[in-house]
Amino acid sequence: MKIFVAGGSGRVATELIKNLVAAGHQVIAGARSPQKIVTLSGVTPVKLDLAVATPEEIAELMGAATSVYFVAGSRGQALLQVDAFGAVKVMQAAQAKNIQRFILLSSIYALQPKNWHQEGLREIMDYNVAKFFADTYLINNTNLNYTILQPTRLVEGPATGKINVTDAKIATNTIADVATVLADLLKYDNTGKKVIMMQNGDTPIAKALAEI
Repeated sequence: MKIFVAGGSGRVATELIKNLVAAGHQVIAGARSPQKIVTLSGVTPVKLDLAVATPEEIAELMGAATSVYFVAGSRGQALLQVDAFGAVKVMQAAQAKNIQRFILLSSIYALQPKNWHQEGLREIMDYNVAKFFADTYLINNTNLNYTILQPTRLVEGPATGKINVTDAKIATNTIADVATVLADLLKYDNTGKKVIMMQNGDTPIAKALAEI
C-alpha cells in the first residue's frame, strides 16, 4: 500500500513511518522540514507547510497514495492554521483524490468539551479546541472512511504492546504504542467510522482493536 503521512517529522510520525515500512508499505511523508523525516528505504520525503499549502497542492503531493494519516502538530505555535485548518485541508485533498481511508491523530475527549476542565486537559485547552474542530469536520463534513485516534498524554518509553480502549480516562500513552496502534488500524475494517479513545492498559493491541 502507498500511504501519505502529513506531519511526517514528529515523534509519533517517526515511529509510525517505521512501522508502516516494516509492514511493507511505501510512505510519502510530508513535513515543513523534510530533511527531518526519518531516512528509510520506501520513504519519500516531501515539503509540506500546512499553514500555507492549498488543498490542491496537498493533493498533488499525495501522488498515488491510497490511505492518509494526519499526525501533524504545531506544539501550540499555529493551532488554527496547522492543527485545525491544516487537518481540514488534508481531508479536502484526500477527498479530491478519491482516497477513502483517513486516520487522524487527535486528543482524548476532544469531542467532549465538558471534560476539558479536568487536570491534564485544562492545560491544553486551546489544543483541544483545535482538535474539536478538526474531528468534527472529519465526521460531519466528509465522506471519508475515517478513524480518529484520541490518546491521552504522550510519554517517552518502551512499547508495552497493551492498551485500553474501553474505559476512557486521563492517563498516559507511550509514543511507541500510539504509533503501533495507528499503523495497525489499517488492518482492521471494523475501526472505520470510529472514534477511539485510548491509553496504556492491559489488553494486547491486536485484541483491543479486533474487539472495537
